Amino acid sequence: MSGQSQRLNVVPTVTVLGAMKARLVGATRGHALLKKKSDALTVQFRQILKKIVATKESMGEVMKTSSFALTEAKYVAGENIKHIVLENAQNASLKVRSRQENVAGVKLPKFEYFTEGETKNDLTGLARGGQQVQQCRAAYVKTIEVLVELASLQTSFLTLDEAIKTTNRRVNALESVVKPRLENTISYIKGELDELEREDFFRLKKIQGFKKKEVERQVAAAKKFAEDMSTEKISLQRGISINSAHNLLTASFHKDDDIIF
Repeated sequence: MSGQSQRLNVVPTVTVLGAMKARLVGATRGHALLKKKSDALTVQFRQILKKIVATKESMGEVMKTSSFALTEAKYVAGENIKHIVLENAQNASLKVRSRQENVAGVKLPKFEYFTEGETKNDLTGLARGGQQVQQCRAAYVKTIEVLVELASLQTSFLTLDEAIKTTNRRVNALESVVKPRLENTISYIKGELDELEREDFFRLKKIQGFKKKEVERQVAAAKKFAEDMSTEKISLQRGISINSAHNLLTASFHKDDDIIF
């Protein structure tokens, strides 16, 4: 029963055997391609993981620098600098857009920031602390750049992780289920075809035996018919009974050549 479940339920014919072989070739090629895809995705996955680690380490330094710059700006320009900046900022000048990058057939989302429009807070802190405000702004722009890069890397990391799991499941299914089942099916069909060939050979031998016996029977019947006709002819020629004619004919067949009369 277990062997039955490890093969496909097919009719053992030559046509089905060819189809199973073609499916096995396709499964083998698909397994090799998926294995290469899994390896490529794994390499990209490890590279992204290294970039995430490095970006997180740099993010700590950038966040510390930006927080320190904000404290300096508040100290020099006063606490009201935050309200002045919010009043002057009508629209966001830094925006994020997304695009897709194809890696071994997997579309990875990528985020990048860009500047749109002009900055309208160039006069902010003109009375005092203008330099610290601009330094704080530059520090937070750098922070946004690092955060966008980290978001892009982590999104690609999760997408790759899911793609690698799916690909590995397909590779394992082809390697452990599909290919063994096709190989077992091919072996089963070959065995059944060999058995059918042996049965046909045995059947032909039996038919040849029956034909040989039939020919021998027909030859014996023809010989007996010829003997009967010869016996009847001798009986009519000599005017003796059929049994006497038959004995006479038999004696002539068994005549000893060494005896001279």
